Formats: sequence, structure tokens, C-alpha cells
Amino acid sequence: MADLISKKPLNIVMFPWLAFGHIIPFFELSKCLAQRGNKISFISTPRNLQRLPKIPSNLSHLYTLVTLPLPENENLPKHAEATTDVPHNKIQYLKVAFDGLSLPFSQYLETSETSPDWIIHDFAHHWLPPIAAKFGIPCAYLSVFNASSMTFYGPPSVLMGEDGGSRSLPQHFTVPPNWVPFPSDIVFRPFEAEKAFDIVENASGVSDSFRFGCVLKNTDAVFVRSCTEFEGEWFDLLRKEVYKKPVMQMGSLLPPVPSEEEEETNEAWLEIKVWLEKQKQGSVVYVALGSEATLSKQGMHELATGLEASNLPFFWVIRKPLGSTEEDYFNTMLPSGFEDRVKGRGILWKGWVPQLRILGHISVGGFLTHCGWGSTTEGLGLGKLLLLLPMLYDQGLVARLVHSRKIGLEIPRDERDGSFTRESVTESLRALMVGEKSDMFRIKAREIKEMFGDMERQNGYIDDLERFMIDYASCKSKTKSAVTDITESKPAAFTDDVQGHLKDKVDAKIDVAIQI
Repeated sequence: MADLISKKPLNIVMFPWLAFGHIIPFFELSKCLAQRGNKISFISTPRNLQRLPKIPSNLSHLYTLVTLPLPENENLPKHAEATTDVPHNKIQYLKVAFDGLSLPFSQYLETSETSPDWIIHDFAHHWLPPIAAKFGIPCAYLSVFNASSMTFYGPPSVLMGEDGGSRSLPQHFTVPPNWVPFPSDIVFRPFEAEKAFDIVENASGVSDSFRFGCVLKNTDAVFVRSCTEFEGEWFDLLRKEVYKKPVMQMGSLLPPVPSEEEEETNEAWLEIKVWLEKQKQGSVVYVALGSEATLSKQGMHELATGLEASNLPFFWVIRKPLGSTEEDYFNTMLPSGFEDRVKGRGILWKGWVPQLRILGHISVGGFLTHCGWGSTTEGLGLGKLLLLLPMLYDQGLVARLVHSRKIGLEIPRDERDGSFTRESVTESLRALMVGEKSDMFRIKAREIKEMFGDMERQNGYIDDLERFMIDYASCKSKTKSAVTDITESKPAAFTDDVQGHLKDKVDAKIDVAIQI
């Protein structure tokens, strides 16, 4: 770590989007920076701050939790402050409410006793960089996506529609983009590209692709949750050609696996642990497909039947969708008699689980994952074999990367509709876990574990990041910028860029490929 005596601590504002797949990486980076003596102001809404993991006691004096109440919206359920609180089609209204935080955020900076040295923000904050410029504060976009996915989405001009709509159809996303100069398998399948274009109404009036592009255009730097050892060519391309600004690696940002002492009061883990310890080393497949996407009834039946036919022990985490009752959902979505037939060999867990603790257990050898980048890095960092079943957003791109590097195996699917069969589940599982090539996958898994799970190496990435932040902040002028005039009569949520976007795109029916 950097020498805490020879440097002045940074005052850093952390402001994630309202999704725990974003909040947790922000929180993990904040802890890494606080461990180096820097002061953290972590901003979110009241309920989300209450749901943060516990701040380590030795760091709590460096934290200030800043509450910005979310404006009410009649289309949101009461107390809904995160994507986990609403069905997928209601996330658009979270963005409407979120945009209402632009003025309170500006007022917070104006009244803050100490001016921040940096603001680290998320994709949805298209209104934030002009506010930061007004106060002369450098800002950085923290990407929860990996470098190859970021590259695939393209430069700000493409995301903001300034290139004449060169990627205006689903098929444009099924081939490598023209700014990638080397061979690449990282593309969407036809059914993934179609799904990305088949969106609900965008009540906020500002598409995710425009938000993303506006942020990338106007932020000072980009911090990516990956490393150059894993994606070196993609980092180079982002820095030199796609963004043409500093792009810094953050490493895996893996939270530490809780100690046995920390888990002594966790009743769920104590029950799960009893079952895991009865299984053979490396034999169990952990199955978790995230909290936002759900399989169709046919998909659930095929997955369940494939797991049953594999004859492998498995631990399957299933969460019912918001608005459904547990009894009705599981009775309808699972094959009749399934739980009885797999009893003892397979566990269906209907609720929250300590995922890191399960993945870290010696009996777990495989991870059937939806390929969210956070879950993928957890699996890679703990040396698990990955079976890939992408569901939404960038997950297909992550699956292509992992599959092409031979560190995981993607379940074959119909490229037109995304359907898969029980046979493809069974065959893929057995090929990964006990097949002729399973040793090859294990060797690859150990290699990547050394990269993602080596804490000394990961700490080095954060040291470099901190050093960059110190050097950049010292060179950045603290005078007010004339980039934009943000006043109460012209809230930051409606900068000239956004007004132009609303005028030009009012009839647009697509929200290009990047839904977050």
C-alpha cells in the first residue's frame, strides 16, 4: 500500500446507481481506498445505506454516509429505492426519480465543509460531470463491466447516436464492431441482440445508451473492474482509441470471504454448511442465476431436468419474482416431484444465501452462472469451473469472453430464441465437471484464481489507482468551470447535451443494447 505518512489523504465521494450489483463494487472500492487512509463520503438513498454491508470498525472513522432521499414517484412501490425492490418494467421509474437527485447533489457539494478531491460515479449520472466541472472537482466513472464489454459498446459518439445510427439494428450487435482491430468472439447472439432492442417504455426520456455515452464523454477518467493481465489488449484499445482518456484497472474488487467467526450467527450458512460438508471435495455444482432475470417455465423445467439427469450434487438458489407467492411460483415452475427425486443429492434454496461463503467451500467445484461480471469474478477468484447461461444485459458478452479463453463452458442454445434443452444442460455439466477435458478446465481455473484471487496483486492495482488519483487531483484546477451553468432554474439533469438528446430522440423506439 502507499505510504500513509508521505501523502495527504484524499476526500472521495462515491455515488453508485440504485442497484446492489453496482452499490457493492462501489462499497468494496471505497473500503480499499479507506484502508489507505482516504476519507469516504458514500452517497445513496436512506434505505440503500441501511442495507450496506457493515463498515469495518477500523475504517468507520473515515466514512461519512450521505443520505439523498429519493423523490417520490407514483409508479414506484412505497420504499422502493433499488432495482431489487421493483419488477424489471418499473426500473424506468427509478431512473425518473434518480434524475431528481441532481439538484440535491449539487447543493450537497455547495454546502460541504470540505471540497472533495474526487467524485466516483456510475453510468446513470449523465448530469453529474457538469456539476463536478462547475465545482472544479475531477470525476471518474466506475465501470462494473469488464474491459472487453465496454469496448464492444463503443465510444461516446456511438452510444449518444452522434455517428448517424451505425448500430441501429439488432444484427449490428451480432458481429464485432469496426473499432476492434483484432479477431474477437465477443458479440451478442441474435436472441440477445433482439432482447436488448425489445424494451419497455423509457419514462425518463433519456436512454441508457445516451446516459452511458454522456458519462463517458464528460468524465475525467474511467475505472474498470478488471485487470490488464486478463484483458490487456482491451484496456489498450479503450485508452488509445475508444475513450482517449485515462482508463485504470481496479482488479477484481472481490470482498473477503467471511471468517468462520463472522458466520457463527448466520443461520442460513450454518444449515448450508452441514449439507456441503457431507459432499466430496470439488463435486458440487452451485447454481445461481442472479436476482433480476427469471427463466420461463420451459427454461426452469429444462434446467431442473438437466440437473437431475447429470447425477451430480448441486445447490440451486431460486428466487421468486417480485409480486408472486412462493408456493404458487415453485409449484408451477418446477417439474412435478422434482424436489423429492433429487432429495439428498440436490438442494433447492428459496431465498438469500452467502454466495462467497458457498463458492469458497472445498466441496463446491462448479458454478452455473448467469455471467453477471460480479458473480463471474467471484467464481474466477475462487477457482471454480464456470458453466455459462447468460440472461440479460452484458452477460452474453462475458460468457463469450470466458468461453473463448477456455475458462468456462457455455450451454448451447437456439440462437433465434435462446431456448436450451435438458440434454444440453446435462452434457455441458458432465463435460465440465467429470468429462475428458475437465482437467484442462481445472488447470485454467487455477491459473485465473492466481490472477483474480492474489490479494497482493490486487492491492497493487489499487495502489496504482490511488497514485493516479493523487497526481491527477493535484494537477486539476480547482476553479469553477464554464462547461455548463447549473442553476436552480436549469437543473443539472437537463444540461444542453440532454436537452439536445430529448429533442433529437423523442420518437426513438430503441434503447441500444445497453440496458442496466
